[in-house]
Amino acid sequence: MEWQNKLARLSQMNWDEVHTRLSQEVHKRSDFLRHRIGLPPEAVRLHKGTARRPKFFFPSGGARERAELLRAHLPAEALEILHQADDIRRHHFRLLGYENLDYGAEIDWHLDRVHEKRAPLEPWFKIPFLEFALVGDHKVTWELNRHQHLVTLAKAWLLSNDEKYVRELIAQWHSWMKANPYPLGINWGSSLEVALRSLSWIWVDQLIVDAPNCDEFRAELLPSLAFHGRYIERYLSTYFSPNTHLLGEAVALFFLGTLYPQIEAASRWQTIGWNVVQQAAERQVRPDGVYFEQSLHYHVYALDFFLHARLLAAKNGSEIPAEYDAVLGKMLSVVQALSQAGPPEGFGDDDGGRVFNARRNRTENMTDPLAIGALLYGREDLTAARLTEESIWLIGNQAVSAFPHQNERREPVSDAFPEGGIYILADSEPYAQTIAVDAGMQGVGRCGHGHADALSLRVTMDGGRWLVDAGSGVYISADPADRNTLRGTAAHNTMRVDGLDQAVCGDPFSWTAIPTTRLENWSAGKTFSYFAGSHDGYSRLNDPVTHSRSIIKINGGPALVRDVAFGEKEHELEVLWHFGPDLEIRETGNKTIVASHPAGDGPHLSMIIPDETGWEMEITRGLISPAYGTYLSAPLVRAHARVRLASELATVLWPHSAAIRRNGGLASMRQAAVQVYELVDADTNHGFCFALDKRPWNFGPWFSDAEFLYCRIEAEKLVHLIVVGGTYVAWQSQELIKAPGPSAFFEWRKQDAVFNSDPAEFSVSPLFQKLTGGPILRADSSSPSSSYAEKH
Repeated sequence: MEWQNKLARLSQMNWDEVHTRLSQEVHKRSDFLRHRIGLPPEAVRLHKGTARRPKFFFPSGGARERAELLRAHLPAEALEILHQADDIRRHHFRLLGYENLDYGAEIDWHLDRVHEKRAPLEPWFKIPFLEFALVGDHKVTWELNRHQHLVTLAKAWLLSNDEKYVRELIAQWHSWMKANPYPLGINWGSSLEVALRSLSWIWVDQLIVDAPNCDEFRAELLPSLAFHGRYIERYLSTYFSPNTHLLGEAVALFFLGTLYPQIEAASRWQTIGWNVVQQAAERQVRPDGVYFEQSLHYHVYALDFFLHARLLAAKNGSEIPAEYDAVLGKMLSVVQALSQAGPPEGFGDDDGGRVFNARRNRTENMTDPLAIGALLYGREDLTAARLTEESIWLIGNQAVSAFPHQNERREPVSDAFPEGGIYILADSEPYAQTIAVDAGMQGVGRCGHGHADALSLRVTMDGGRWLVDAGSGVYISADPADRNTLRGTAAHNTMRVDGLDQAVCGDPFSWTAIPTTRLENWSAGKTFSYFAGSHDGYSRLNDPVTHSRSIIKINGGPALVRDVAFGEKEHELEVLWHFGPDLEIRETGNKTIVASHPAGDGPHLSMIIPDETGWEMEITRGLISPAYGTYLSAPLVRAHARVRLASELATVLWPHSAAIRRNGGLASMRQAAVQVYELVDADTNHGFCFALDKRPWNFGPWFSDAEFLYCRIEAEKLVHLIVVGGTYVAWQSQELIKAPGPSAFFEWRKQDAVFNSDPAEFSVSPLFQKLTGGPILRADSSSPSSSYAEKH
């Protein structure tokens, strides 16, 4: 059966793929044969001299100036580098999310210290690195062998002028070379890992150019870099992992080919690397700028690679297509849009790695590329950009001059990235806040880095994390649940049906029964944002279920999330809400809970569900993973019910200050063609009307064919009206507004005289002008007359 599967796979390959894979297999076996008969690996040819003078991010000998800038403008980060370097000298490492991993007096470069498992010293292509029982978590081992910590030692020498850091760097490098004879060991098992190690060695070489007693080491480093480059070229992940793997490998090949012209293959590597990087920008990024693996961390990972390559290309006169810059600009805009009110909440997998500084791998660090983007492209709109260590090393004085102080954040604005399925409902009152919705594909292919999180949302407010993504935990473990739990539906702020995920877990990097997510409406006006979407992840059940979610955010007011499960039989439904780990949650009655920081001041977030429903709401604790392998306990609110479908739940999310108490309740009412929720707060009533189908509907005094209608009544007077979809709205027996055809939205707000619609051809009746001038509107007014209903 196995040979039949291989034959079927072979029949799907084009000639280039067949040739590439066969060539790679031949090189694997021939390299191992050389080792078996006692021959060293074939050396890479070097030129004795070259006329080309390549340029790094700073001139030769300019690293110390960058170190002084870092010490002057980011002194805390400079001090942290020294602290980390001292730990590294003691062989205590921080890898991914793990702290203080003691590798002893002699570093075992094949050891996963977290799980105390050592990969065998066998030919790299025979080591099954995904088998936890044999090698442990390969990501831990590989993170150490990326040698980004050697860059930390080099920076520590520049900051301290203490040669002990360079001596330790050289000693560890020699230790690694001795322990990893090619082609043996897990550390040759991934071209991306070889590429990242190459980039680290390049940085080391550039940082210690003026260090004493380093000439011999740098002379040894050059042929090793050349050997790494040949490995990367031979084993490019063109058909294995044409994602960040291929991109990172191409960037390393481009760096090696650009910066080391004395390598005979340098010009070829420079051309291949730069071409593949440009192709990756074209193929791996959706037209709206969202990275195709449907993961924010991989989006930032790829953006780092693209930006570093772009800067080096410009330094060395490579042609940079306008299309390449356009892609990077869109990717930057995605990060900025998600960062308007605080750290950009993630979606999808968290790899735990970074291109420049492996320690900056938390949600709070995902804005780092914005600093480079703002400087590179003069983007004043990237207001979440901050001065970073990376920007000082890459750009120098220009970075320091551009960020003399932290930028003032602008009022957040709603935004949409439809190809990536990211929708952002933003507001500035009473605090800057965003609701980010994931309504895109789960990923590409088998969705290896996507999560079963369709229609999940995250809330960021006033610079803090409120409703959060749970992260990834780990990729590989003895128990598959360690991988599957945090990529499953219950780890996200969405609906779960019958305790099942929206898709079916396969191996650690695959899913089956992958759902299709559909956008049904997106409208953003001056006083509101509205999203509606659905997915069919539960259509595989014996009684197929469709989950639909609508979110309306009223600027300066509440948001209401409406979740509907369509089906025919009885099911167990859950709507889950994961709060930031630093928040406290308490019940206040009327099926209302309030989240706040322990001190009790600052922003609060009330969560309200209707009183008279069969749903229960409970507060418990769950786990989130702020970085790979690290877990924190965090508040979890679970609303649940066992009900016959169709069934729905509305949840109000209402930001407010500590001085305000939300004592009102949420009522649910339904008539033949409309579902209505009424939120009462003192003398203010908020009405949310959702059409159940395409038919005209009426409720109390309101009559419309709108998909959604919102009204706010204060002291019995209408002060805010929003209409999404439809052609008309009537009050009692008379028409208020009318469009000549289907419309996107209409909005009016009294307090600031907002009057806006799309299209602009809405006609407003004299009655509307009269009513909005101050007449009394009562929620219990009579229904529209039969003559009006018959007319429509």
